[in-house]
Amino acid sequence: MKNFAFLIILTLVLVSCGEDNGHFKIEGKLMNLDQGEFYIYSPYGGIDGIDTIKVEGGRFAYEMPCTNENIVMLVFPNFSEQPVFAEPGGSVNIKGDASHLKEMTIKGTKENDLMNKFRQQIVSASPPETKKFAEQFIKDHPESAVSIYLARKYFIANNEPDYKKALQLLELIQKNQPKNGRVARMYQQIKKLPNSTVGSSLPAFSVQDMNGTIVSSSSITGSGISVITVWASWSFDSMNLQRQLKQLQKNSKGKLKLVSICVDANKKECQETLKRDSISWPNICDQQMINSPVLKTLGLYSVPDNIVIKNGQIVARDLDTDALLSKVRSLL
Repeated sequence: MKNFAFLIILTLVLVSCGEDNGHFKIEGKLMNLDQGEFYIYSPYGGIDGIDTIKVEGGRFAYEMPCTNENIVMLVFPNFSEQPVFAEPGGSVNIKGDASHLKEMTIKGTKENDLMNKFRQQIVSASPPETKKFAEQFIKDHPESAVSIYLARKYFIANNEPDYKKALQLLELIQKNQPKNGRVARMYQQIKKLPNSTVGSSLPAFSVQDMNGTIVSSSSITGSGISVITVWASWSFDSMNLQRQLKQLQKNSKGKLKLVSICVDANKKECQETLKRDSISWPNICDQQMINSPVLKTLGLYSVPDNIVIKNGQIVARDLDTDALLSKVRSLL
């Protein structure tokens, strides 16, 4: 009888606990994708490297360990990305059409519901309108993790960054999230960016590459034309850029110097990718992902990202692939 009573109490306790507080769950359904897969990674280390989510019968489910709030990114077959805000014990449900991924819904927690409303708001918006919507969202919800993501995406890691506006918005976020170390670090990093904008000299740094060789600002600025890129094995766009730069360097007859920074979570994945693609120029991978000190020094915040240097001066930065290749060809 005592054992029976104990089982009843245990059952009630388990039921009252609800979700497993040590995990975060993602499930959903995609129309027009009966069988296939897409990928998931975390720019802040919530997942080690990149993982695969299988789609069967249009449905999928994924569960990850989660002890702290974090952001994970879903990468779909067309290489578009969508953020999901993970939290311990939480879960989200995703619905969408694989042919219209911009219109998908991701619901289940407060932060994801907020992001979903913003996503719906910008479906048909132009880039300038999207920035205005992002700014207003941050002003309306400075306490939200979504605001941190939007500040970075639309005002920092952007082809046309607005660092002045970013600082204003981060100040507001800081006031409402005073204990958030990530926000404090972003704010301090942005304050340093005037030292690495177009027209200024490349900031001083010195770090070892994958082979233990020292790579420094002086070794880069001593060359005529140099490009610093940021890449990861899970980012198609960044890998595509590496391959195109490889061909461009080959055709430059020694005029183009390349240095890359890999933000993979471990060096093994980076080494395997370099070997597979026969990339031999200096590559830096300190396994600190986007929190790498050299990225902070150079003001690089996204994957892919880049800086173009001519005779020691920054002549372009944060360009998309086509614009970067065009810029380098014109300099060569």
